[in-house]
Amino acid sequence: MKFSRQTTLRSQATVTGVGVHSGLPVNLTIGPAPVDAGFIFARTEADGTEREVPAVAQSVIATDLATVLGDRDGPLVSTAEHILAALRGMGIDNAIIEVDGPEVPIMDGSAAAFVAAIDQAGIVEQAGRRRYIQVLKTVQATVGDSFGEIRPHASGFRAEVEINFSNPAIGRQNFVLDLNPESFRRDISRARTFGCMNDVARLWSAGFALGASFENSVVFDDSKILNTEGLRYADECARHKVLDVVGDLALAGLPLLGAFRSVRGGHKLNHAVLTALLADRSAWRVVEADAARRPRGYADVVTGMVGGVVAPAFAPDVS
Repeated sequence: MKFSRQTTLRSQATVTGVGVHSGLPVNLTIGPAPVDAGFIFARTEADGTEREVPAVAQSVIATDLATVLGDRDGPLVSTAEHILAALRGMGIDNAIIEVDGPEVPIMDGSAAAFVAAIDQAGIVEQAGRRRYIQVLKTVQATVGDSFGEIRPHASGFRAEVEINFSNPAIGRQNFVLDLNPESFRRDISRARTFGCMNDVARLWSAGFALGASFENSVVFDDSKILNTEGLRYADECARHKVLDVVGDLALAGLPLLGAFRSVRGGHKLNHAVLTALLADRSAWRVVEADAARRPRGYADVVTGMVGGVVAPAFAPDVS
């Protein structure tokens, strides 16, 4: 479906799984949100108090093992990237994401279960015009030997990702995605998180990745994949990195009109590029969809908003 106005979910849908780091069961429910709300995580604490955190760049408090969102009271939810990728990739603008634990469930390591939940809930158009962040000039960032940039692009959002692992079973891979709901569903939604067995063992010994298994991760040894079912795509690792890019950049607060490129990237680099972009007020502007014309794919025709700013209603990676 193609919309020039904002969208939300028609009803609620719930998925249940385990946290990849805690190994504990967790329920996640997605549901409708008002115009201009964006994505909001909500969690009920053990003492019964309720907390909400907007899914924006300013809410990121850690990127070492996953994208972690929180506020002055501390972390609210970890591993937010896959559900955010599903919402952004499927063309949702506004949603409430309720969790009853500290992590988004890892499911099968991809965004497929979240896409199915969106299909179950349904998508409805809202009264407000869809707004975008349009990239006006190239912004770059480096983190160690990782490089990333976002640059102007003729229409829509494009992700260009290159990975290069010393492990020969992964090696060098590239993937390019022009984002729209159809390409998201077909090309990257089923790409799973991945890692090397010796890295997983180190995480286990440090008390992390307690929920990781062959059911939710692609695992390699020094020469081959260990999962008996094999890969879903020949370049599944690169595709999963693109999935992470879509989720991490959803924290812009609005869909992006631009082209993102990374080399040896991950959550930390994705966040560095996004924060560098948002910090340079000359590098972007807010535009809104032209209601008089329908979009092509994910890229709506846009018109400039004079003085527009990003204003949501609430003013290393383990891939």
